[in-house]
Amino acid sequence: MTFPDQRIPHPEGHTAGRAGWLRAAVLGANDGLVSVASIMVGIAASGASTSAVVTGGLAGLSAGAMAMAAGEHVSVSSQVDVEKADRAKEARELADAPEAELAELTAIYESRGVPPALARQVAEALQEADPLQAHLRDELGHSEHTTANPVQAALASAASFLTGGAVPFLGLLAPTAARLWLIVVVTLCGLAAAGVLAARTAGAGVLRPALRVVLGGGLAMAVTAAVGQLAHTSGI
Repeated sequence: MTFPDQRIPHPEGHTAGRAGWLRAAVLGANDGLVSVASIMVGIAASGASTSAVVTGGLAGLSAGAMAMAAGEHVSVSSQVDVEKADRAKEARELADAPEAELAELTAIYESRGVPPALARQVAEALQEADPLQAHLRDELGHSEHTTANPVQAALASAASFLTGGAVPFLGLLAPTAARLWLIVVVTLCGLAAAGVLAARTAGAGVLRPALRVVLGGGLAMAVTAAVGQLAHTSGI
């Protein structure tokens, strides 16, 4: 009997490795669409000129992209700091009490349904090969596929914000009387497209993510339009 070569790469594809940048990109695109469109809708609803709407939109676009990039970098950097601290702590514990760490690793495998004798054997083999990596993976859930990357997250967030935030400007192609409604329409279409794209990239169903972002974005624009209209009628 022959067995397949175990060195053949595993053919299945998974999306966990895309989680970091995908989250930042999706958040950036949605935020760009909703934030910039809401600013433009609010200004347009106040009866302001087209130049005022454009100025407000551009200000929101540039400020939002920088804020998203800075926020993602700070947030993900904090995550990296936590992971480094966990790594250092685990390394100290392995150096100070290797037997206790071995027992802890064995207990983890037993809790997952591995028979005690086999769990001990597996723990010993893994701890001998690469003890720190074994504990980081199985005790703390760290993985090289999901390791945080601050620069990657910041760039993905800023680029996607700029891309999403540019969409509402298409509404300015309409005559002045219809520009507010066209801004809303193109933004909702952009949100639906972003939701579908994100869901497909993540390998999930498309209806619920698309509906979620469309409803959220529509509500945000409705609120800012009401505020703009209130400012207009009150003479602020």
